[in-house]
Amino acid sequence: MVQQSDIPKVIQEAQERLDLVFERLSVCPDTRQRLSLPHRVVEAAIPVRMDDGSLQVFRSWRVQFDVTRGPGKGGIRFHPSVSRDEVIALSFWMAIKCAVVNLPYGGAKGGVRVDRKKLSLFELERVSRGYMRAMADVVGPDVDIPGPDMNTDELVMGWMADEYDVIKRQRSPAVITGKPVALGGSRGRTAATGEGAAQVLDLWAERQKKDNKTIKIAIQGLGNAGYYFACAAERLGFTVVAVADSSGAVYCDQGLDVPAIYAHKRKTRELKGVSAENDKHTVESLSNEELLALDVDVLALAAMENQITKDNAKDVRAKWLLEIANGPVAADADPMLQKQGVTVLPDVLVNTGGVIVSYYEWLQNRSADYWSAEQVQQRMQELIRSQAELCFELAENEDLDLRSAAYMQGIKRIAEAMDARGTHAEFNPE
Repeated sequence: MVQQSDIPKVIQEAQERLDLVFERLSVCPDTRQRLSLPHRVVEAAIPVRMDDGSLQVFRSWRVQFDVTRGPGKGGIRFHPSVSRDEVIALSFWMAIKCAVVNLPYGGAKGGVRVDRKKLSLFELERVSRGYMRAMADVVGPDVDIPGPDMNTDELVMGWMADEYDVIKRQRSPAVITGKPVALGGSRGRTAATGEGAAQVLDLWAERQKKDNKTIKIAIQGLGNAGYYFACAAERLGFTVVAVADSSGAVYCDQGLDVPAIYAHKRKTRELKGVSAENDKHTVESLSNEELLALDVDVLALAAMENQITKDNAKDVRAKWLLEIANGPVAADADPMLQKQGVTVLPDVLVNTGGVIVSYYEWLQNRSADYWSAEQVQQRMQELIRSQAELCFELAENEDLDLRSAAYMQGIKRIAEAMDARGTHAEFNPE
């Protein structure tokens, strides 16, 4: 029997969010016990010779939380605040996320405590290859398939995949997803998270009988996911009126020229200095806090976790909140948002586009049959539509908020896989 004191605090908090789901599903106690601790936690120190000749050692982790439904799947993030507990929590949510959209994966996650912005390109390559050297024995196409996450990209994934090939002395493109297309990556992977999020929003607006042209969106976070979400949202008829990054925010009620703003950000690494004119409409500068409190239809959170908490939830005036990042709404903020009538479209459904196309990349690598961008997008859209509609219907039928409905959809599938291996009732029928 797992003792409560043995369960990491982050998992205790995550499971508190799932209490209602466990009760509604009458989940076997075996399942709850198995989901109380990670299957495997690996910690490694990565020594890196810096360009100036000094040696730095970076802490890193790989966590495989649950592999009941298939090999682990989850990204690797590079960030100065990465911790063991954070990676455990993210791997737990990855297990649920993969189950929500019915992918044959378990949940995993990785991280390196490093500030990528302070690394040269040569140092970044050494850290990336060092991570794979440290974790090569616990990842693999049938064991655990990493992918990109915060501050990692196809360049980093390409280095890691290449390092794995060197270590194993064989070509194994299916070990990593999110690689460059030239190294076996899938077309459509870079934009998948943002485009998938836009599709979920479109499906929800359609279900609410809302005209996309009347819906204004503010986006916190203009990285890869936030940018491609903005572009896809505009193609679907939504209007993006505000965007923010860590340096600040810009706002224009008539709509922003997001590609021009993103180009400026990539050049200068910040939003400061964006032209005061945006297609003849005045652009205002805002703080990040002001953006979160804008009176818009949709607030899309594409930055980091815990951006909306009990301290600022009262300031949210958006009608719908779209979680593109992982865990941007803290658990203590959910009840407050519900009381305010804010609908939260949860991360475990909204940002699944990335892991779906990563799954397609894995399939292509294993079969050596590569698809066009149109084939990838069509299959992703079909899967997201089917699983999102199941989630929306479950919320209606069970009178649940969308987060609880998504968790129920995922946990039910994990529980069924665990129960198929035998339960307490079967081993002790008396």
